[in-house]
Amino acid sequence: MLFTIGKHIRQTRKKLNLSQAQLARAMGMSRTTIGQIENGIVQEVGVQKLIRVLEYLGLELRVRNAGSPPTLEELRDEEDEA
Repeated sequence: MLFTIGKHIRQTRKKLNLSQAQLARAMGMSRTTIGQIENGIVQEVGVQKLIRVLEYLGLELRVRNAGSPPTLEELRDEEDEA
């Protein structure tokens, strides 16, 4: 799951022409932490920090039941990314 979130963060950051360093500075984090979030390997990141990054990039975190089929909107979003 963290890998998927990180992938969306990276794609959006690049669409906005932001470097990891610029995003890190704006968030008060290190560039290394941003890189780890994007790669889904961050050891410890608070939910509030993650939500701040998502909001800064115009993204949101959604919750749904595990194993539920994707919504039509989620399928469209995946198609747009391809």
